[in-house]
Amino acid sequence: MAKKKTEERTKAKDLFPYAELINPNHVITRREMLGITGMAGLTALVGIPSGVVAQTEPFRPRIAVLASYWGATNSHADWIVIKLIDGYWWQGAYTPSRVDVASLYLHQHDESVLGQKVAKAKGIPVFETVEKAVTLGGKELAVDGVVIVGEHGNYPKDLKGHWLLPRWWIYNQVVRVFEESKRSVPVFNDKHLSYSWDEAKWMFDKSRELNFPLTGGSSIPIYYRKPEKELDIDTPINYSIVLGGAGDEGGIFHCIDVLQAFVERRKGGETGVKSVQSIRGPETWNWVESNPWAGKLLDAVAEKFELEPGHFQQNAQANLCLVEYNDGTKAAVLSGRGVGWTYAAEIDGQKDPEIISMLGWAGPFDQYHASNAQPHWITEMMVTKKEPFHAERLLLSTGIVNHYMQSNWENGVFTAVGRKIETPFMNMTYRSTRGAQFNSGERPPSRPYIRGFDE
Repeated sequence: MAKKKTEERTKAKDLFPYAELINPNHVITRREMLGITGMAGLTALVGIPSGVVAQTEPFRPRIAVLASYWGATNSHADWIVIKLIDGYWWQGAYTPSRVDVASLYLHQHDESVLGQKVAKAKGIPVFETVEKAVTLGGKELAVDGVVIVGEHGNYPKDLKGHWLLPRWWIYNQVVRVFEESKRSVPVFNDKHLSYSWDEAKWMFDKSRELNFPLTGGSSIPIYYRKPEKELDIDTPINYSIVLGGAGDEGGIFHCIDVLQAFVERRKGGETGVKSVQSIRGPETWNWVESNPWAGKLLDAVAEKFELEPGHFQQNAQANLCLVEYNDGTKAAVLSGRGVGWTYAAEIDGQKDPEIISMLGWAGPFDQYHASNAQPHWITEMMVTKKEPFHAERLLLSTGIVNHYMQSNWENGVFTAVGRKIETPFMNMTYRSTRGAQFNSGERPPSRPYIRGFDE
């Protein structure tokens, strides 16, 4: 009998090794029971020092998602947030989510039926204000990170083509909670910071004042590349062009952010932007003819893609954004069909231009559509609390786009050849220290959304 009891105690100890340390007369309260989450909660309950038992569960940041609109499978909220919930495709393999989406705010709530359904299926509370979403209904900041997806929705455009999305408005509500709570957490802001330079600069400055990591921008610079190559830091770039869909504010931003991702790696690092100019329509090609460096790079791209001579010039509705940097480097973004997003550069000492393309935008609209690298780097920032790249790049991309949109307008009059806008206030300087950040390896398979309901 004694032998049998000894064996039972040994078996129980194997299953629950710290049972003997619990006071048998202690009644576990509901609060204590709710507080037991794996071994960490158990050690707190029985009084074992935290260092004695290894932590088996890594830190999972709780994220508040603040979206303008989530009502269609092609909305950015759907592309990004679903991956934060259910995982994404990174470097040739499925990667489970490492964050928990703890709350959701929908600016255009009634129109965001899909977002509401996802939230209900996933058990994510939807709050009626930004403040409640980041405080989880309490009085102080209660999340470990904020994701703002102020893209898509029924919002007007102004005369110059700015899409008046509420990114600054949402961001401002978050900052107010940070200030009142006397602490802050990392923030991701999809696409450019704002259609307004003043708002964008304020957003950047607040991140530095309150000392929180800030990132955002386009998903294109970290998309798959052909060839799978990153420019070396301190590459002696003389001239650059980017070809892509540049027909509106959103399109030009994608192209500008691609440009900035490459040119910040030039010799000496980023020196800031000296001027920005916009040229629209057929005048685009007149400018190219007058600037042989741009024509040479354009011809090199056409040859690489085996396009007929003059392929790009057939687009009479082309747009051109000219950027001059403080160190004398020059760049141009042009509308270009059939080449995805392509960067081309004249590099000192290199015979042929460097050409790197981002091709084959993923489809159809399913779990792995479009952006996967972006949720990866959002997650990395939330876990490490470090910016994946300098937020100054995001501010410069935002500012270039904003002044490009302003260039064709003066005193209420539009001209196809816009004025050159001097930008001494865009004098941000930094040196890139990051390695390659783009996705690579096997492309993702088509996989249905893990929604938890029938669409």
